Amino acid sequence: MTSEERVVVIGGGLAGLRLADRLGPAAAVTVLGEESHVPYNRVLLAEVLAGRYAPEVTALPAPGPVLRRGVRAVRVDRAERAVHCDDGTVAGYDTLVLATGSNAVLPPLRGLFEPGGRELPDGVHAFRTMDDCLALSAAVRPGVRAVVIGGGLLGVSAARALAARGAVVVLAQQGERLMERQLDADSSALLATHLTGLGVEIHTECRVRGLTTTTPAPPAFEARRSGGGAPGNGAAPGQRRVTGVELADGYRLDADVVVLACGVRPRTGLAQAAGLEIRKGIVVDDELRTSDPRIYAIGDCAEHAGQVYGLAGAALEQADALAAVLTGGSAPYTGTRALTRLTLGGTGDGSLDLAAFGETTPLPGDDVVRLTDGTRRTYRKVVLRGDRLVGGVLLGELSTVGALARTWEGGEAPHDLFHLLTDDGGH
Repeated sequence: MTSEERVVVIGGGLAGLRLADRLGPAAAVTVLGEESHVPYNRVLLAEVLAGRYAPEVTALPAPGPVLRRGVRAVRVDRAERAVHCDDGTVAGYDTLVLATGSNAVLPPLRGLFEPGGRELPDGVHAFRTMDDCLALSAAVRPGVRAVVIGGGLLGVSAARALAARGAVVVLAQQGERLMERQLDADSSALLATHLTGLGVEIHTECRVRGLTTTTPAPPAFEARRSGGGAPGNGAAPGQRRVTGVELADGYRLDADVVVLACGVRPRTGLAQAAGLEIRKGIVVDDELRTSDPRIYAIGDCAEHAGQVYGLAGAALEQADALAAVLTGGSAPYTGTRALTRLTLGGTGDGSLDLAAFGETTPLPGDDVVRLTDGTRRTYRKVVLRGDRLVGGVLLGELSTVGALARTWEGGEAPHDLFHLLTDDGGH
């Protein structure tokens, strides 16, 4: 890549800005960022919702003039090598990078949308963007009844944050345990105990069927019926407002606020319309190149070797790898060994830190080493396959997670497992 080559990056999030930073000020880079906010670290949104951080604390390093905020790419013309934007501008490129991220999954719930409509009822929120976070934060106050649908990493984070704000929180998880993609049964049970201690009511193996809503009467009708006054539920006249969540077994949960934390889906619409190969995400090779040799993809939207990561660590590694490719490097991207970390704040009884990596559920023939300390509320488990560390879970105390993760990432044989698992060398 030369300084004259035009690099256009669609996506002003973590991956896109990291790439622009790695390419440096000498490169002719333009980043198109759909959101009007100052770029932020999405990982910290739960802390903003909990009231622990102000929104500005989440800001990423200032990208400078390379970023065009509030500009949405609407079409990629591969023949012209041009990106058409919603403000009428056209950005020509020699190299195009798709860092379009992912969208929150909106489940097919009865009552979520009106026939032919796409507007969520008042009180129903996704939890993916800063706008989502700020809208949800404005709706929450002590005593508000909040139902979180989804018990994965996002749902657990949202439930904890809402409880910290004084909401009465119910978490509904369709699977048999919380964070089932990252945690084993024992650590998931400990997590559930901790959340329950924070006041969160948890329902697992619980399928949500639909939402119940109400529509406030127009002001004139309301005045005749009640003798004056505006509707008191916060919704504008004629706008639907959520009142509850219906479960498949017929049980109904009252709700003032509903959070949809049902996972994310790669944003592939632009790539698909441009004729690029799409499976779960935008298919890329070991150089992060799509089926068009002038177009690359990184971050949540990219699928490499059948894997869509959806994690910040993978997005950063892919951005670094692509920067090396574009500046003449030859080291291929071989995938990311992802480590999940989460801190669940508490009041009075402290917080709970957790980390999970690799395969936390053993296969037949694997060895498992597990240490549990009920007094200190710690749980540590590692899975060994032959002489290799293939996964682990830690709750309550993470001082050894760095050493364990390095051993796992390096594919090394752990020489002294007790030193890796404990703070005192196993004594």
